[in-house]
Amino acid sequence: MTGRMAWWLPLATMAVTDLGLNLYYQLALNVDAFKPYLLFNYAAYVVLILLGRRFTARASWLALLGGGIMGAILFYLITNTAAWFFNPFGNPEYTKDLAGWITALTRGTAGYPATVEFFRNTLLSGGLFTGLFAGVMKLFAAPEEQESEEEEPAEEPAESPAPEPTDAKG
Repeated sequence: MTGRMAWWLPLATMAVTDLGLNLYYQLALNVDAFKPYLLFNYAAYVVLILLGRRFTARASWLALLGGGIMGAILFYLITNTAAWFFNPFGNPEYTKDLAGWITALTRGTAGYPATVEFFRNTLLSGGLFTGLFAGVMKLFAAPEEQESEEEEPAEEPAESPAPEPTDAKG
């Protein structure tokens, strides 16, 4: 995806689905689902789009895999830090100190799976998806693209001296 579409398509898709989910939760469950801290999810996606735009089609498989893993780490840190800072559900574990932040990043809320498990799963799924996606893209790249990635540019031949002008008198 190029240009503005790379920005607007994922963000608009997320906004439309969030709107639908919020309407469902408000109408069906009588719960106010929209919370201002959710804007940090959008900020995290903007960071991911920025990161993704840094890579080109010529990036190596390892660089793409590393970018996918780095994106998962950034998303985890941004969203869990926002959950700790705003504490929308009033979790007593999320004290406003370093220990509370570490709790939010590792253990999470009592009675639910640990946030570090979600992080592990995000890393595994993001790494697997990125690795497979990038591998398939490299596998099915046009042959000339593959050759240009593998070969280094050849040195230009040295210029041969220009022929000396001959006398045209005859």
